[in-house]
Amino acid sequence: MGKLESGKRDGKGISVEKDEFSEWFAQIMLKADLADYSPVSGMIVYKPNAYAMWEKIQKEVDKKLKGIGVQNVYFPLFIPESSLKKEEMHVEGFTPEVAWVTHAGDTKLSERLAVRPTSEAIMYEMYSKWIRSWRDLPLKYNQWNNVVRWEFKHPVPFLRGREFLWNEGHSAYASREEAEKEEQKIMKIYKDFCENYLALPALIGRKSEKEKFAGAEYSVSMEFFMPNGKAIQGPDFHFDGQNFAKAYKIYFLDKSGKKEFVWQNTYAISTRVLGVMFAVHSDSKGLILPPNIAPNQVVIVPILFEDSKGKVLREAKRIAGFWSSGVILDDREEYKPGYKFSEWELKGIPIRIEVGPKDLKSKKVAIVRRDTGKKESVPIEGLRKRIEVVLADMQKKMFEKARKALYDNIVEGKSLKDVEKAVKNKKIALVPLCKEKEIDNELKAKTGAKVLNIPDSQPEGLENAKCVVSGKKADYFAYVGKSY
Repeated sequence: MGKLESGKRDGKGISVEKDEFSEWFAQIMLKADLADYSPVSGMIVYKPNAYAMWEKIQKEVDKKLKGIGVQNVYFPLFIPESSLKKEEMHVEGFTPEVAWVTHAGDTKLSERLAVRPTSEAIMYEMYSKWIRSWRDLPLKYNQWNNVVRWEFKHPVPFLRGREFLWNEGHSAYASREEAEKEEQKIMKIYKDFCENYLALPALIGRKSEKEKFAGAEYSVSMEFFMPNGKAIQGPDFHFDGQNFAKAYKIYFLDKSGKKEFVWQNTYAISTRVLGVMFAVHSDSKGLILPPNIAPNQVVIVPILFEDSKGKVLREAKRIAGFWSSGVILDDREEYKPGYKFSEWELKGIPIRIEVGPKDLKSKKVAIVRRDTGKKESVPIEGLRKRIEVVLADMQKKMFEKARKALYDNIVEGKSLKDVEKAVKNKKIALVPLCKEKEIDNELKAKTGAKVLNIPDSQPEGLENAKCVVSGKKADYFAYVGKSY
């Protein structure tokens, strides 16, 4: 899980450049005090700084979900094997990832219990009991929980862990039309949050038939571009049609008294988006956090000398009182200012305020923004207003920078050689493809790239485009690239 797992950690700063991505990312996680490795391989401990950001995600997304009528619930962690097997496509997709409980103490269980890889099986057993009439619909439930998926050999903290935190929404509707309308509402919530809080742009579109969620009719995903040239899937939405309803016998009597199966959706955002955010924005000095997600937006560092220490500390405390929260006053006397500057840069505090004896005389302080390092002198009495302006500008500029990085690294391709070149150059390619699953398999076998998603807004020229794999008429243009 990274060279630092058992290696030396006591160096305070980041010792590698960002292009040494794996080691750099591991150092960011540990030295910025975001998380640590646990004794269980592939599972990390979320420390207060990272967990506070996850709490903000929960708070803001939860508020939006409740705004469209979603209610929170909680279902058991363990799923009977018989329940998991009811939906064969679902089981086929998740069986390699499932961790099983077989014993309680020394007693072997009569039936194996799966540790929740996702909750369709356990939830839909109950939905089949609760839904009887059209009056019971729509049913829109969501739970914030943890899941365990164990199949992969090389876990990466935040990005691909064996346990992660997420929301999982599970809705049921009386008609296909109603169910499909939910997609725009959910994806808008996720898109707005990722852009306005995490400063993360994404490629949004449908997954290919091979890459869709197991058991879904179709899946819609947000795909992010990482600094190492790989893409990674973020929040997603799955239209499950009646697949699960038929497997778990979730039906209702419509207004005419006819028995019908419900139409279902599932959707999620996970702690993975934190790892994407850390990776996209941070630099060789450490973490850079968008102000809207940062647990603390400002740190005040007093410049202390014996003859003026009391006055400077009093003024620093007065300035800290301009805000009711989100401000750290670093009044530690055992560390020099330079050490503090480096520490808070490492931890990604958006703005640093420096207060010294000269500032008392001029009635101005220096502020330094973390993203650009730009320093400016600001009158103390206009400080709060100026900080608000700088934070808003920082949030905007960080999104614009990430968006430029995303689209600067997309190239158009018309052949497998173009895809190979894109992969070699750590870019994403937009190419014409056929929709058959074997096309996806052949693409990956020949280039190492997989289909990320298919944009809803298709480029011009599809009617004459040839699939880069088969040479036949293409069904769509799709984004392809290396992926986690």
